[in-house]
Amino acid sequence: MKNNQTKTNVELAKVSRQIATEGLVLLENKQQTLPLQANETLSLFGRCQIDTYRSGTGSGGAVNVPYAINALEGLRANDKITLNEDLVAVYQQWVEQNPFDNGGGGWAAEPWFQKEMPLTPELVKSAAQNSNKAMVFIGRTAGEEQDNAQEKGSYFLTDLEVAMIETVNAHFDKVIIVLNVSNVIDMSWLETISNKQSITAVLYSWAAGMEGGHALADIVSGDVTPSGRLTDTIAHKIEDYPSSANFGRTDFNVYQEDIYLGYRYFETFCPNTVKYEFGSGLSYTQFSRALANYQVEGQGAEQVLHFDIEVTNTGDQYSGKNVVQLYVEAPQGELGKPARVLAGFNKSRTLAPNESEVVRVSVPLNRLASYDDGGVTGNRSAYVVEAGDYHFYVGGSVRLAERVDARFSVAETLCLEQLAEAMAPIKAFTRIKPGALNDDQTYQIEYEPVPTRVIDLAQRIKANLPEELVMTGDKGIKLIDVKEGKASIEEFIAQLSVDDLACIARGEGMCSPKVTAGTAAAFGGVTDDLLKYGIPIAAAADGPSGIRMDSGHHATQVPIGTLLGCSWNSKLNEELYYLVGQELRLNKIDTLLGPGINIHRHPLNGRNFEYFSEDALLTGIMAAAQTRGLKRAGVTGTIKHFAANDQETARKDVDSVVSERALREIHLKPFEMAVKEGGATTIMTSYNPVNGHWAASNYDLNTTILRNEWGYSGIVMSDWWAQMNDPVFAGKESATFTSFMLRSQNDLYMVVENDGSHCNASSDDTLEGLEKGAVTIGELQRGAANICRFLMDTPAIDRPIVLFNTIKEYQPVGERSDDVKADLNAITFAGDKKRFIEVEEVGVYLCEAQMRYDRDATAQSSCNLSINGEFAMTLPINGTNGRTVAVKGQKVSLSKGTYQLSVEAAMSGLELDFLTLTKQ
Repeated sequence: MKNNQTKTNVELAKVSRQIATEGLVLLENKQQTLPLQANETLSLFGRCQIDTYRSGTGSGGAVNVPYAINALEGLRANDKITLNEDLVAVYQQWVEQNPFDNGGGGWAAEPWFQKEMPLTPELVKSAAQNSNKAMVFIGRTAGEEQDNAQEKGSYFLTDLEVAMIETVNAHFDKVIIVLNVSNVIDMSWLETISNKQSITAVLYSWAAGMEGGHALADIVSGDVTPSGRLTDTIAHKIEDYPSSANFGRTDFNVYQEDIYLGYRYFETFCPNTVKYEFGSGLSYTQFSRALANYQVEGQGAEQVLHFDIEVTNTGDQYSGKNVVQLYVEAPQGELGKPARVLAGFNKSRTLAPNESEVVRVSVPLNRLASYDDGGVTGNRSAYVVEAGDYHFYVGGSVRLAERVDARFSVAETLCLEQLAEAMAPIKAFTRIKPGALNDDQTYQIEYEPVPTRVIDLAQRIKANLPEELVMTGDKGIKLIDVKEGKASIEEFIAQLSVDDLACIARGEGMCSPKVTAGTAAAFGGVTDDLLKYGIPIAAAADGPSGIRMDSGHHATQVPIGTLLGCSWNSKLNEELYYLVGQELRLNKIDTLLGPGINIHRHPLNGRNFEYFSEDALLTGIMAAAQTRGLKRAGVTGTIKHFAANDQETARKDVDSVVSERALREIHLKPFEMAVKEGGATTIMTSYNPVNGHWAASNYDLNTTILRNEWGYSGIVMSDWWAQMNDPVFAGKESATFTSFMLRSQNDLYMVVENDGSHCNASSDDTLEGLEKGAVTIGELQRGAANICRFLMDTPAIDRPIVLFNTIKEYQPVGERSDDVKADLNAITFAGDKKRFIEVEEVGVYLCEAQMRYDRDATAQSSCNLSINGEFAMTLPINGTNGRTVAVKGQKVSLSKGTYQLSVEAAMSGLELDFLTLTKQ
C-alpha cells in the first residue's frame, strides 16, 4: 500500500502542477515582459513570495500537506530564472522577524492579508541596479464564515501595498504584478497608481495548491505558455456588480439581478464598466480561429449543433494551448435574454507555431433554452426555445468573440420540457429585464414583478407519499445479499426497526473513530444493530481541494476551484479528480465533500475560491468532469452547497429570495449537469433557506426537482449541524427538526457527536415527528433505502464489517522519566505537550478530555493524542465560547507500566485542561 500511495501522490502532484499552469491567467503583458529571458535578473517584492497562499481558509482549504512549494522556491528551482538573491535575503530576514499572522490559528481567524515590509527608495534603487525586472506579489485569503469586505487589505490594496508598488514603479520600467489571491480583487488602481506605465505584466496566480510555486515558475520562465482565461468579470468598481445592492444582508438577500449575473449583465447593459471581461486572458503566442464546419444533428428537442473550429498557432516562437469559446446571441422574445451567453467551449492540445487543430464544440438544443416561470410564452413552468434567429460568436473572450456563419433559426417557439412550478418565491419583488435597445446596442434596464408561488405544497407532498413497507423484523438478509441480487432492497429495508430507521439518518463526526482518523463524518452502519445487517460505515472527508484529515495525516492539496475553472480544461479536471479519488480510496474514504459548485454571484463571497465561476454552464461542465473522475476511481464527490449559498455572512440564516427562472437557469443548472452528465450520487444541501424554506427541508429542492425531474437516485446530506423548518408552512427553524428533513428527502443529518446516533445525542425529533404525523414510516424507509443503495456502490461495502468494541493494545515503554503521572484522573501537559504516566493495573481504559475552544459552535478543531509516539485517537471539538466541555475519546488496552502521552491541537486557540483515563 505504501508504494501505491507514493506512486499516486507523485502522479497527482504532477497533474496538479500541470493544471495550475493552465489556470493561471495572464491579463497584461506589454513589451513582451514575459516570459523572462536568460540574460535577465528578477527582483522579488512582497512577502507572499515566501508566505505564498495555497488555498482559502475553512473546511475547503484545511489540508495537511507533506510539502508546499512557495513562489520563491519554485522560481529558484527553475534554471531559466535568475533571482536577485541579495533582495531575497532581505525579505527572508524580515519575514523571520515578522512571522505570518494566522490570527491565532483558530477557525476562520486568519486575516485577509499579511503586513508588508516597508520599502525604502534606497533598497529598491539598489535592486534596480542589480536586476532587469521586478515582480511584486499581492496576497489575499478568505473562506468559510468570513466574507471579504470593501476594505483595504481585503478587496482593496493596503496603503503599504500601494506604497510598495509605487516605489517599485519609480525605479523599474518593467514591473510584473502577481496576484496570489483566492478571489478577484479591485483592479482599478492600475489606472491611478503612480508611474502606472511601469506595470507591464499582470498575472493572476490564484492559490495554486502545494505545487503552486513550480507552476508559477513554469509560466514566467516560458516553459509553459499561459492558457488560463477568466471565469469571472472584473469590473472597474465593486458597485458595478448588479448583486452589490443586496449582497451581505443578514435577513434576506434579493436576487434582483435574476439571470443577469456577471457578464450576462455587463454585456447586456453596461460593457463600459468592465476592466477585464469574462473569458479574457493572454498567451505568449497568437491564435486564429475559423469555422471549418457547422452541422445540426437530430430533430426537434433532440437537436445538437456541432461547430468544428480550426485553431491555428499563428506565432513563430512559442507553443501553446488555446481556449475556444462559443457564445450565443438569442432573440429577445417574450422572456428577454442576455446579449451573449456561453454556449460551449473546448481547449486545444498544445500547438507548435503554424500548427492547427480542428476542435469541436457541440451544443445540445437545451443549452439555448430559457425557463418561462410566468407563462409569457404560453408555456408556464417550461423550458422553451423562443422563435427567431440564434447567432453564434467564436473568440478569445465574451467581448472579443466574432460572429460566425452558423445561424440557427426557430420558426415557432418550441417547448423542450414541460415541468411544474417548484421553489417559487413567496416574497414579492422585482427583477431586471432588458428594455429598449440603445444606439450603442446595449439595452435599457427595466424591471418586472417576479411570479410567486401558487401551488399547494401540502397537497403535492401528500400525493407523493411513499408506501409503507410492512416491517418483518430480522429475516437474515444482509445488505451484500441485495448487492448480489439475492434479495430486494425492499425486503432488506423491511427488516429495520423504527429505531434503526432513525439511527441510519444520523451521521457521526467530526473525527469519528469508526472511520479514517480525522475525517468529517461516518455514516451508514453507525450502530451495532445496523452493522449486524451488514450495513457498512462510509467515511466522508472535507474537500474539495484535497483530503482534510484533522488527525494530521498528509494528503495532496490541489489548486482552488477558481483556478481549476480558469483552466477551461474539463478533461484535465477529470483526470485530476480521478487521481484525487485514488488517494481517497487509499485512505479508505468513500466521498469527498466537493466539488463546490455555487455561483460567483459577488466578488466578496469568501468562499468563492471553492467554486468555479460566475457562469452556470462552465461550472456545470467542470463539476460533471470532477464528479466523473472521482467515480472512475470508485468513490464519489458530494456536490455542494445545494443551493443558492452565495455568501458567508449570516450563512445559516439569510434567505435567498430568487425567481424560479434564475434558479433553473443559473443556480441549479450546475447541479443538474453534475447529476445528469457527471453521474453524481451524493449531494450536500446548504445552510441557508431558499424562498423561506431551509435547504435541508426544502421539499421542492430535494424531491420535486432533484429526484422527480432530474431522476436522481443518490443520497442527500445536510451541511454540518444544519437547521430545518416546515416543508409546507416554513416558519421557525431548528437543528432538531429532522422529521421535516426526512419528509423533504434529505436523507442524512450531518452530524451528531461520535457514538451519538443510538442515543439520539442531538435530541432530534424523528421519532416524535413520526408520532405527530410530520413524517411517515414509509418516508423513513425511503431515506434508509436511498442510503443503503448508495453504500452498495462504494468501497465501504467491500470492507470487513467491524463492531466498535475493537480496542487497540499498547505496551509500556522501556524508558522512564522523573516526571511520571500516577493519577490518571487529571493528566495535564507541560509546554512540550508530553507527559509520562504510570499504569498500575492492566485493563481497558476510556480516554476523555476536558477541553474548551473560544469560538462559536460552527468553528471546528481537534486534539490528537499519541501513545508512545504512535497516533492513537482524535478528540474533536466545536467552538464552546470558552466553556469547558467533556469530549469522549476511545478505549485503549494498557498493560502495567510507563507510557508516554503527547497531544497536538489541530488549530490554535483550543485549550486542553486535562485528560482522564478511566478503567472500564
